Amino acid sequence: MKILLIGATGQLGGDLLRNNPGHEIVAPARDQLDLARAGDAPRLIAELRPNAVINCAAFHNVPKCEEDAPQAFLINCVAVRDLAAACAAQGVRLVTFSSDYVFGGPRTMPWREDDRPAPLQIYGISRLAGEYAALSAAPDHAAIIRTCGLYGRSGARSKGGNFVDARVVEARAGKRIEMASEQVVSPTSTDDLSRAVFELLQIASFGSGIYHLVNDGACSWYEFTREIVRLMGGRAEVVPTDRGGRTGNMRRPLYSALANTRARALGVAMRPWRDALEAYLQSRYGETR
Repeated sequence: MKILLIGATGQLGGDLLRNNPGHEIVAPARDQLDLARAGDAPRLIAELRPNAVINCAAFHNVPKCEEDAPQAFLINCVAVRDLAAACAAQGVRLVTFSSDYVFGGPRTMPWREDDRPAPLQIYGISRLAGEYAALSAAPDHAAIIRTCGLYGRSGARSKGGNFVDARVVEARAGKRIEMASEQVVSPTSTDDLSRAVFELLQIASFGSGIYHLVNDGACSWYEFTREIVRLMGGRAEVVPTDRGGRTGNMRRPLYSALANTRARALGVAMRPWRDALEAYLQSRYGETR
């Protein structure tokens, strides 16, 4: 299978390249394909004629989306619409990603694909708009994968690395770590997510629409941080903090864990978040406790 991979330098894109099971992957640099330039994607898709396009590019720095809403909508919605339309025109499968931040309502159990979205901030709104745009432009070709709390070896450039590695540094330094206890998520390893994406692509019945892919289970950022410190044997004190889901005036969802309902029905399951975290720390730093 020939795959056009957009956003290969990010943490998910990096693991898609590392875990490629044997596909022919074309991963153009940004000077060759920039989603902000409307003509780039249609031209490359027409030239390459891939079997599938995987789009990992997004404007996902949540606070900065509040500061620059036009750019957030350009990358997370308009560019996704144009990409989906280009794929539909060539009969190419599109796999693009969205976020748990499309949800924001009260909840005590993981969100399913058919639950009603209710985003609370520009980032979530722009991601939801991108979902609608992709499915409108390519109803038979676009698959949207919502995921949550990503961490991977390549790190997130716009966020200065990844959450896990930052906590490891603090744990080793014995720092006092204040961490949100009110926000419940499904932390997800991009190593596991990338493998699950490839599994889905091999399934004939993998169709268009929305899928959730996260490591199984749910925890608060405080609980996740405590587990990182425990596994690393750090001396850090982890202190639960309730900020009401706010960063300044911006609201974050209090409960945004996801349920892998549609992927699991196709036989694609992901292991519990604790197992994925331990595997990541072992591969990255050696022995854990």
